[in-house]
Amino acid sequence: MKNDSAMTEFILLGLSSSPEHQMLIFWPFTFIYAAALSGNSLIILAISTTSKLHTPMYFLLINLSVINVCSISVTVPKMLQIILSGRKAIPFAGCIAQVYLFTLALGTELLLLAFMAFDRYAAICHPFQYVVIMKREFCIGVMAGLWLIGMVNSAVHTGLVLQLSFCNSNIINHFFCELPPMFKISCSDTTLNETMVFAASVIIAMGSCALTLMSYWFILRTIFRIHSREGKKKAFSTCSSHLLVVSFYYSTIIYTFLRPASAYSLEEDKVIALLYTVVTPVLNPLIYSLRNTDVKEALKKLVVRTLFQRD
Repeated sequence: MKNDSAMTEFILLGLSSSPEHQMLIFWPFTFIYAAALSGNSLIILAISTTSKLHTPMYFLLINLSVINVCSISVTVPKMLQIILSGRKAIPFAGCIAQVYLFTLALGTELLLLAFMAFDRYAAICHPFQYVVIMKREFCIGVMAGLWLIGMVNSAVHTGLVLQLSFCNSNIINHFFCELPPMFKISCSDTTLNETMVFAASVIIAMGSCALTLMSYWFILRTIFRIHSREGKKKAFSTCSSHLLVVSFYYSTIIYTFLRPASAYSLEEDKVIALLYTVVTPVLNPLIYSLRNTDVKEALKKLVVRTLFQRD
């Protein structure tokens, strides 16, 4: 490792350096974090305890909720601790852990959203073969493969970060340890790091986006061929939640990691990072619970069952 031996910690500047803004940031983000944990945990419990929802689509939704919990837990708790303690330092090991876990969650979620699009393609375009296509063994195998790809991708980027030297500055102008801000403060040549980030963005982000768009091209073509208006509405309702999620998520991720270096702005990057690290984990359970009748019914039964057991 080329890291300077004296570099034992980094300083996270956070969202604002103004002391009077700290508590204005603390309480909303505490509420958002609690809402994300509660919403995603409820979806996991509701699906797990409802046999009707033990289908491929909801198995994938459980994985999405797990990733959402991981993603927001990597960034927000440390930010809240920094605000409360007033000490903006994060240990070197803690920073590297953030890089690994966040990159893992990010890459795996992109791949998962593409697989969820394929699931909707199979359900709408091949409804009679759906059970055969999306067999239990196939879903578990693909999901395990997606997590493995996410782990390998994250390990590569983290390993490359460990090869960098941080001899001039340890101040990261961000609210967590993300790759682009860390490249900015390194006194090493980050060409290989940036090339690998770009390559991963093209292969994972753009690849997932392309597979998703292809799936929806076939889905829309099938929906337009349905003669009845009610049939079209029913078919579209089965994929509308996923379409909302991917539209929001892909747009922010692709803009962040594929824009030219000349257009990079640290302050702008913080705002965009908030969208896919904090806002998305809160929106996902809301979108899927409010727009999905089966999930709403399962959540109601879970709440009623919990209250009844307490009484």
